[in-house]
Amino acid sequence: MKSSAPNVTHAQAAEHFKKGDRKQTGNSEEEGQLTHLQGDDNLQAMLVGAMMRKIKSRNWKKQRYFKLEDDFMTIWYQSKKTVRSKVRDYYFSVNDVEAVREGHQSEVLLSIADEFPPDRCFTLVFRGRRGNLDLVAESAEEAQSWIWGMRKLIENVENMGEREKLDQWIGEWFKKADKNNDGRMNFKEVQDLLKMMNVDMNEHHAHHLFTMADKSQSGTLENDEFVLFYKMLTQREDVLKVFQEYSVDGQKLSQSNLEDFLREEQLEGDDIQLHAKQLIECYEPSDKAKRMNAMTFDGFLMYLGSAEGSIFNPQRRGIFQDMTQPLCHYFISSSHNTYLMEDQLRGQSSVEGYIRALSRGCRCVEVDCWDGANGEPIVYHGHTFTSKILFKDVVSAVGNYAFKVSQYPVILSIENHCSVEQQRVMAHHLNHILGDRLLKTILDGKALIRLPSPEDLKGKILVKAKKDGGLEQSLSGMVASFTESKARKHLRDAGAEFVHHNSRQLSRVYPSGFRTDSSNFNPQEMWNAGCQIVALNFQTAGEGMDVNDGLFSQNGCCGYVLKPSFMREADTRFDPEMPQTRDHYHPVVLTIQGCGGAGAVLLSQRDSTPSTGLQSITEAIKHAHSDTYRRSPVTLCLWVESKMQDKVSVCRLAVVHLLHIFQ
Repeated sequence: MKSSAPNVTHAQAAEHFKKGDRKQTGNSEEEGQLTHLQGDDNLQAMLVGAMMRKIKSRNWKKQRYFKLEDDFMTIWYQSKKTVRSKVRDYYFSVNDVEAVREGHQSEVLLSIADEFPPDRCFTLVFRGRRGNLDLVAESAEEAQSWIWGMRKLIENVENMGEREKLDQWIGEWFKKADKNNDGRMNFKEVQDLLKMMNVDMNEHHAHHLFTMADKSQSGTLENDEFVLFYKMLTQREDVLKVFQEYSVDGQKLSQSNLEDFLREEQLEGDDIQLHAKQLIECYEPSDKAKRMNAMTFDGFLMYLGSAEGSIFNPQRRGIFQDMTQPLCHYFISSSHNTYLMEDQLRGQSSVEGYIRALSRGCRCVEVDCWDGANGEPIVYHGHTFTSKILFKDVVSAVGNYAFKVSQYPVILSIENHCSVEQQRVMAHHLNHILGDRLLKTILDGKALIRLPSPEDLKGKILVKAKKDGGLEQSLSGMVASFTESKARKHLRDAGAEFVHHNSRQLSRVYPSGFRTDSSNFNPQEMWNAGCQIVALNFQTAGEGMDVNDGLFSQNGCCGYVLKPSFMREADTRFDPEMPQTRDHYHPVVLTIQGCGGAGAVLLSQRDSTPSTGLQSITEAIKHAHSDTYRRSPVTLCLWVESKMQDKVSVCRLAVVHLLHIFQ
């Protein structure tokens, strides 16, 4: 039951439980983790450091000294000439590393395969658009120490508690601003750092808090002082208000109070008593509060900022949909010009594009094939200055990564510009590298009554291509391809007929050739017409990929999402331009109220003042699955005390896009 509470501040609420208790708890957890890491032989070798070759190309191979710092989170490296210098040339955080790949798994390392054996080579893959780091160790044993050591560190980050993650995140930003490595920052440096961190601030207020945090009165902030400053600056009065609505004394939530919050705000109904107890045990930093079966405001913030506080319905995280229906009954996560890492004219081509797309659950990748030297087909954006990669390397990458994230079928959409001779080479590589995983014919000599299902094709790779020269195509005549403009014309002029076509056959829609910057259209309008394979430039962040990620984040991120039943029926007459004409049309009003605005990260570094906002994707139909998302006062990037209300015509086709706005 809700009750009114005294109007106390965050600091007052925290003070009640502060006296040595919380700090001691955090330190013991951290020390336990460090002890666990310090006992690892591979990490001990990384602490000593090693000289390795950093490879950028066949002609650029430089020796660099790499070393893990004592925080087990930072790796720095420098040239051989400055190895005895105290100044670090370059460094990166373990947080920035997405994966470690052994052997020749990048085109750079493939280019030197005749010079260095695979057991000495490995690649560090970074998050975002940062380039990979290709390394060659002095010995196979040294390479294994770094490979397994890095994997151990990545696993450690993934297993961190919410408080550790927050402190680590703040600490990393501190390092970025501490250019001279003296462990201190003046107010100007703090201002610059906060701008990078996307924290909007009033200068006078920030300086007042800076002075309060400067316990040493040195005019600078050390690491711990900066953490205090940041927490004061981003104090969440808006969330505190919600906290106080359910707290009896304004300082803590009893287990019963927390149960009320979970029931009334989070709309949870299954075994709330046990769940509340587990949340207190997991997220409450104060041992004193835990003994009282209570949660302080700090614990409440940790919970809301965690995966458990996410707006996403956890019941939709796994595969929950029927996977035995024909392929044409699913939306399929699809990539356009998958080999490109940048723009369409001069950008780099890389097998990394395939690895990253497949690792995100993409199930349809594109391969543009052209005749290459020495009889080997190549992949690049024809008649442009984009770089070239070997077709066989692309097939190897697909073979290695096709089913690491999802077991459901992968479609190779091949744009074939090769001569008959080199098509035969392509066919050889497909058969030799993919083996039994390659589906050579979808018919098996039988009349096709309907397309097979994702379940039927588990573990299989399908080819969409011309059949000249022995290049088999397992999707012959079953996929119609449209540019985005052509698809829009069909949608506008004959929407119901387009939907009906897509109820029984596959349609692929790809970006206009004028999008030379690799930008994307909004896939929602194509899904509204039932188009299954809506191909996007996966390398380009933005609204298009946000919406795509939103749709495919459900159903186990397997790359297949079942279309609504009214788009699968053989006699469907649904018209996306006039949804009100559908039988059983029941529009709903979607209301979203957001609180808070901290923690957003800029997509690109630019000189702008950030603000936050909510964008509704309002095409003919909106995009936010009503049965997939639940309301929750989580710490999203919304404007404080703001409300958006809009009519959703078809809930089963709706996605809400939370957009960060720059002014």
